Amino acid sequence: MKVTFLGTGTSQGVPPIGCHSPVCLSENPRDKRLRCSVHIEINGVSIVIDAGPDFRYQMIRAGIRRIDALLITHEHRDHTAGLDDIRPFNYIQNKPMQVYCHERVLNAFKLQYDYIFSNIKYPGIPEIDFHLIDKEPFRVAGIEVTPVEVLHYRLPVLGFRIGDFTYITDANYIHPAEMEKAQGSKHLVLNALRKESHISHFTLAEAVNHAKIIGAGHTWFTHMSHQIGFHDEVNDELPENMKLAYDGLVLEIPD
Repeated sequence: MKVTFLGTGTSQGVPPIGCHSPVCLSENPRDKRLRCSVHIEINGVSIVIDAGPDFRYQMIRAGIRRIDALLITHEHRDHTAGLDDIRPFNYIQNKPMQVYCHERVLNAFKLQYDYIFSNIKYPGIPEIDFHLIDKEPFRVAGIEVTPVEVLHYRLPVLGFRIGDFTYITDANYIHPAEMEKAQGSKHLVLNALRKESHISHFTLAEAVNHAKIIGAGHTWFTHMSHQIGFHDEVNDELPENMKLAYDGLVLEIPD
């Protein structure tokens, strides 16, 4: 399995244009983060999790030419605002995009992208086959995916486990039964917004504590704002098997 981090940032705490904070001005490319997304290649199947506002550029930057499935964690726009940009994949692949999401997310799409669902189809609109998912495992082109439900304040959000890789974002609470689903993972991805407390996201310390409970071989933190500090300095503070992820990071995970 090959995992590529397309984006590790967030809209939360994003500084205004012209920000002159030290992190904003950092010359380290690992301090530059697009919105949160990841690409997974496994057994010839190409899967992307979330399509935020940076989706189009992320696909171009990573050279992704095919997507067999798009998994959506939840309906917030920093994870869904790029859905319209699946159209080039419709053209290249000559078929609808396979999108997997909760029914609540689908209902949000019907409001956000009403033209996709119109009875009168405008030429060139995104072509999508929606597949409803909940907390039960499902299969994507023969690949088993196990949802991991977390809470984003009061909003249920789905993380996903695929093989030995578990991806969780936008969480501030994980029920012990859901954490069990992630146990035994070789690589865990967990959101860590910043060091200060937040109503709907784990702080870095909270994420570290949850990572210790889950006990993955390696943990990578994502969905970080500029408020978390400099990439290299924060990494020096973390346990040896826990690090900040960064845009462009590639993991090769043996089957």
